[in-house]
Amino acid sequence: MMETPLTDLQASDLIEIVVVGAHLSGMPLNGELTSLGASFRRAVTTTADYRLYALAGGPPKRPGLIRVADGAGAPIACEVWALPPAGFGTFVNTIPSPLGIGTLRLADGTTPKGFLVEPQGLAGAEEITAHGGWRAFIAHLAGKAA
Repeated sequence: MMETPLTDLQASDLIEIVVVGAHLSGMPLNGELTSLGASFRRAVTTTADYRLYALAGGPPKRPGLIRVADGAGAPIACEVWALPPAGFGTFVNTIPSPLGIGTLRLADGTTPKGFLVEPQGLAGAEEITAHGGWRAFIAHLAGKAA
């Protein structure tokens, strides 16, 4: 089976993935996406069915997004990137537990794949939902350090 050259891929061949933390544009792990041929699609928020946590451990600091009952969470800022199928497979294969990939519900009505955290991964985590997203939380930490 021959792999399709990246230049021959159509936009419809790409797989969208939602990122909420260290893989966001300008964040420490964004290069893991771009090195696999990812392209930025859009900035959006989730529906109000998620809670965001700063997970224990690191570096780098990592968030954990978990789905809760409909309307029992808050919209969380995120980015949608698109990867070629081979890049998506390679990327997903490197995701460490307790993170995983599931189907997210976004405010724009789409349901792409994206990062979620397993409930057991919340042990020792700090809930940061009130910040509305990882960038705002990181900015908050930077402000506290100044």
